Amino acid sequence: MSPIDTPGSDPLAPPVAASGELLLRVTGLTKSFGATPVLKGVDFEVRRGEVVCLIGPSGSGKTTVLRTLNGLETPDGGTIEFADAAPVDFARPPTKAQRIALRDRSAMVFQQHNLFPHLTVLQNVIEGPVRAHRVPKAAAIARAEELLERVGLTEKRDAFPFELSGGQQQRVGIVRALALQPDLLLFDEPTSALDPELVGEVLVVLKELADDGWTMVIVTHELAFAREVADEVLFFDDGVILERGAPQDLLVNPQHERTRRFLDRILRPFEG
Repeated sequence: MSPIDTPGSDPLAPPVAASGELLLRVTGLTKSFGATPVLKGVDFEVRRGEVVCLIGPSGSGKTTVLRTLNGLETPDGGTIEFADAAPVDFARPPTKAQRIALRDRSAMVFQQHNLFPHLTVLQNVIEGPVRAHRVPKAAAIARAEELLERVGLTEKRDAFPFELSGGQQQRVGIVRALALQPDLLLFDEPTSALDPELVGEVLVVLKELADDGWTMVIVTHELAFAREVADEVLFFDDGVILERGAPQDLLVNPQHERTRRFLDRILRPFEG
């Protein structure tokens, strides 16, 4: 039985909605840090049930895009529009209500886990639902326990983060995001901080989530994983999406010379 393969009702099932309908539209997104432009006009769309993988060199803007979607960074310009909500136009500073509305639509899993060190696994998972979403504590605990069982961490319910392996911490981070029941899951290089032997256990969970129909945007350097699970791959370079396409096209036969050089350095690092 896989880490999240149990019979009966599935606590990891995504929010009910028609798969394939437009969930997110990003238009003309720009962002600078001081005098350094990081995003120079980024446009893309995500449909419900899709997995979109962002690849590209460090510093190309991938993580900044995720942080703008979750309200952790404020763009300088452009719009972010979720289904059934008015677009947020960053030509003017967003209101507090707009920031909250953005954050409520997605949940982010960070590469360094970002668990609260003074809270147990269970407390980490219920913190968001109870405090931010006002879910009754008993209901939040019941859902947290179901989710922890589905990723094979029931026995770690009362452990603290320092008592967990890196892979276990990252699985808790994924459960913490799922407990919020967001429309969109955001992953910022979820395996980059893990020992190589622990990467697989996290990728298995992500693959199961994709198979279950969760909508995800994933920043990753795991190209084999992207090829297997992504519906679309976006190649970022110097603050723009330089190339996009289905993984079997972009990762096998890229059209842009910069994309080819990037892939060659990852896939064939000792050649040339």
